[in-house]
Amino acid sequence: MDNTRIFYLMMMIVHLFFFFSVGICKQFVVTDFGAVPDGKTDSRKALETAWQRACQTPGGSVLVPRGSFFVSMADFYGPCNGPTLFEHRGTLVASADPTLGERDHWITFDEVDGLTVFGDGVLDGNGALSWSRCGGLARCRQQLPPATLKMNYVTNSMVRGVRLINSKMFHVIIWASDGVWVRGVRITAPADSPNTDGIHIGDSNNTRITGSRISTGDDCISIGEGCTGVNVTRVRCGPGHGISIGSLGKYPSEGGVERVHVRNCTFLGTENGLRIKTWAQSLSSTVVSGVVYEEIEMRGVGNPILIDQFYCPGGSCQPGGESSVEIRGVKFANVWGSSASLASVSLKCSRTHPCRDIEFVGLNLTRGGRPTIALCANADDRFGGSGQIPSRCS
Repeated sequence: MDNTRIFYLMMMIVHLFFFFSVGICKQFVVTDFGAVPDGKTDSRKALETAWQRACQTPGGSVLVPRGSFFVSMADFYGPCNGPTLFEHRGTLVASADPTLGERDHWITFDEVDGLTVFGDGVLDGNGALSWSRCGGLARCRQQLPPATLKMNYVTNSMVRGVRLINSKMFHVIIWASDGVWVRGVRITAPADSPNTDGIHIGDSNNTRITGSRISTGDDCISIGEGCTGVNVTRVRCGPGHGISIGSLGKYPSEGGVERVHVRNCTFLGTENGLRIKTWAQSLSSTVVSGVVYEEIEMRGVGNPILIDQFYCPGGSCQPGGESSVEIRGVKFANVWGSSASLASVSLKCSRTHPCRDIEFVGLNLTRGGRPTIALCANADDRFGGSGQIPSRCS
């Protein structure tokens, strides 16, 4: 058993021991503090008050019962007096306002250790108006729409079972956190909803995403700068833009991305599958290394394997120059299924910082039952074994 699995197993044991030892009897129900399940009355104060009481109480737990609760915004601050539960059984509905008063998030957990958010409840970002106003972000650059759920400086915590729908922008942001496990969640937004990434991770360590289904208008999972130790397992992605590392190099002083492991995942009709994207020209020189993709199924995916070091979404950058982000030590093992394009593997690497040690083992990617090809530029690539499709770079 690797160190990451041991870490998460121990985290679960500690949480269970704590709650069984103190007894889960200190539960604070949001309706007892004035929350009204009519879908209209703002229940922000009730939720925040219930959280404050639970956070201050050893073994404290918040309960959102069945029903539809309108919440203008909510901030759940720590540190707390021990591990804390947030049981979500109802539906929280956001305002249709695309900006929410110039906030970058709707609901946040901040500086909490030992948090467990669980249940079969729904977080409804109510994002349709934002999508129509902010398509491509060109009209919203001064104030981006808010994410649905932001976990900020959160440690040793879990989000399990909840459903997130129709976010105005990203559904989940995990930022500056350590030891967060997202398990068995369902994230859904229309395929044409712009910038509705499922889960975005930034500046965080030891993040795990397992057993989840993500269908959005952008990346199912995006791994941003400063991330180490990301494990993604048994995720069904699609529609959407795939699982991406990046984009990197857009801003100065960005951190690198190390030790990413994506395995046993399925991509269903996504624009991309496994993607690493960096900007040219880059404003920072950083490194992507120690990345393993294995046991991956593609079903009608546009670009199953893509390294793009000339990333420029919607023509939003000045063309020319090279990426200064170095990509090295990336392995693709046992990636199979169907590609929607002839080139199932595309490596568009920087001329000044070529991709190094890119390995392919056990590929079997076809298009309409026929073999696909690999197109590679400025890459040190190795195709190991026999009978791979594709078997080499063209």
